[in-house]
Parts: sequence; C-alpha cells; structure tokens
Amino acid sequence: MSPSDVIPLCAAADPFPRPASFAPPAGSCDTHAHVFGPAERYPYVSHRTYTPPDAPPGAYLQLHRTLGIERGVLVQPSVYGTDNRLMVDSLHYLREQGRHYKGVAVVDAAVSDTELDELARAGVCGVRMNLLFKGGIAWSDVEALARRLAERRWHLQFLIDVSGFEQLVPRIRRLPVPVVVDHMGHMNVGKGLDDPGFCGLLELVREGQAWVKLSGSYRITNQPLPPYDDVIPFASALIAANPERMLWGSDWPHPHFGRAMPTDAALLGLLADWAPDDHIRRQILVDNPARLYGFPPR
Repeated sequence: MSPSDVIPLCAAADPFPRPASFAPPAGSCDTHAHVFGPAERYPYVSHRTYTPPDAPPGAYLQLHRTLGIERGVLVQPSVYGTDNRLMVDSLHYLREQGRHYKGVAVVDAAVSDTELDELARAGVCGVRMNLLFKGGIAWSDVEALARRLAERRWHLQFLIDVSGFEQLVPRIRRLPVPVVVDHMGHMNVGKGLDDPGFCGLLELVREGQAWVKLSGSYRITNQPLPPYDDVIPFASALIAANPERMLWGSDWPHPHFGRAMPTDAALLGLLADWAPDDHIRRQILVDNPARLYGFPPR
C-alpha cells in the first residue's frame, strides 16, 4: 500500500469566490495562504498529514481580486517540508503580475546563508515553525536559527495549540525576533477564555511580544457554519489586548479541514463582527501587515 492510499485527500476550496459583506480598504493584506501542486512538478513529502488538491497562484490571485485584497503572504505548508520551490516560483509569478506578496518559508537548522539569501530575494521574510502536523519544523531547529534570522530582520511564525504548548510565554520572550502566532492560537474555543495558554497568549500580545493572525476561525469553533459566534469573544479579546499586533489571513485553500468548507467571502466578513471600528479594521488589514512584512505604506 502506497502512502497516498492512507493519507487523506483534502476537500477543495470554494471555486466561486464572491465579494465580502464590506469593502476592504486600499492596501489590505491577506497574511496567510498556501499554494499547492501540481504534484508531478512539486512533489509532497511522504511523511505528511494530508494530501491537498491543486491550488495554483492564479486562483489565489483571482480570489484576491474578487475580495478586494491587494497584498498577500504565502506560507510554506507542511506537505512540502523544506522544499520551498513552489512558494518561491509563486512569488515570482505574483510579482510579474504587479502585486506585492511576501513569503514565510520552512528551513532546517543547516540551511546555508546562500539559500537564505535566495529566499530573501524572492520576498521571504520569515520562517514558520509547525508543531502540529507531520513534516513541520521542530522548535530546536528554529531556536538554532533565531540569531541568524534576527540579523536578517526576519520573524518566526508558530503553528501551535497554545493550550498545550509548555512554557509558551518564557520561550517567546527569550527569542530575539518578532513572533507571529497562527489561527488565534489554534485552541478549541470550548476550553474557554480562561485557559492558561490563551491567557499567556493575551499577555504576550499586550506586551507587544507576539503578533496574532485572526485566521482559521473555522478550525477552532464548535459550530458547523459561519458566523462562528463562539469565536467572537476570543477574537475580540485578542484585538482588545493590542490591535497593533493583529493580522488577518484567509488560510486559503483551507487544507486539512474535514467539515463544511466556508466561503472566503464569509471568512473576511467575520472581521466586521470582530472589529466593527473602521480604524481598527484598517490597522489589521493594512497598517499592521505593512509594518511587519515591509510592504510600502499606504
């Protein structure tokens, strides 16, 4: 039996994007998305948690045109391990289309300065640490890279469940680089606002020690469809803790998700509930990502 026979195939994202319930301000940025395939050209690692359908950069660009998003950040998914070629090729393609896009790579501790230089030229400005899915990078590897990344003014991005990650606060405080946490801490909201891990995340956000992506609401909810009312208190608490450290991401094409697939219009529309103030919403969509990722100011 081959690995593909036992590794589940993901559902595809909504193929018919439509505008959200509000028009994003000029310069809005989607800070979290992935591209996939074709596997014949960009093979997946055998030791992985899921197998995605193709999700090419052209489809991603069309989604952004429909939503009114002008900038984006591609994040290296776990299924490619440290092979960043598809992300780099996609960044070159998007640049040829006149778009401002950046990347977050996955590398190992032995990565050469030459490879880091090549990634930087493509638009990469951070490294992702995946502690949830097979094929991701380990904490010890990133810790060894932290000083090198600090010299480049790169950041670290964490895919972790904050409710189960030991010593979250002291570990992040010791790092010499900015830290970004995916999917509001990737903690099931049923654990409550008083969960020690989530309280630690709020503490880091208040201190300005961590940025948080207001993404993946459908991954942490206990409700089957948007608007995911049980997520609102968590998103609101994070925004209230420090709106200058909040980011928004679509998580397109929503890989490794087994329930009803949300539309991207609905996911962006949730931000109007979480941040009803236009000024704060502009901070989250425009100003904060421009500052973290180095986009031109708007």
